[in-house]
Amino acid sequence: MDDKILQTTRELIGEVGYPALTVDQIAARAGVGKAAIYRRYASKAEMAFAATMFEQQLPPLAGTGSLHGDLLSLVRTFHIRMAAPAARQLAPALISELAVNPELETRFQDTFLAAEQAAFAEIIEQAVARGELAGAVDPAMAHLLLLGALASALYILKLPVDDAMVTDLATAATAGITALADRHHSDPTRANDPR
Repeated sequence: MDDKILQTTRELIGEVGYPALTVDQIAARAGVGKAAIYRRYASKAEMAFAATMFEQQLPPLAGTGSLHGDLLSLVRTFHIRMAAPAARQLAPALISELAVNPELETRFQDTFLAAEQAAFAEIIEQAVARGELAGAVDPAMAHLLLLGALASALYILKLPVDDAMVTDLATAATAGITALADRHHSDPTRANDPR
């Protein structure tokens, strides 16, 4: 049922746009009740985000053998999702709704962002194990350095993000994460301090 709801949501966003999208339209086309939708998603914005950008799970990490390669693979995956027309429509609406809906913000943090930060934690852990990083770095900071920059470029600065820019973002994030690991390693009292 989830797949049908998400597929229908994607189709309708493509046809009518996010602002005109209603849960009634999705329920009717998907052949499910509104209650079934609201048991899974707290709002139209959360459902649309799941359908267009997150798809409920991240792909397996590439395991390229280097921190830069892993970050580049991850940011390329997110660039495809975040640059899609539906995602460009949705992002401002979702950000606005998160600002006024504490329940949605909590669900967003506990599901989507937690999964993304788990991916960063795994990438960092592997880089530490390979000896590329002097120690662990807060995954939230790594997330901010890479995907925060991508989101700003796409949704706020409205830059024409191409693969060269995506590669530069991965390079900058790699340098930033490496510098943070070095600083935290040289000052153990800062190990869990993301600043």
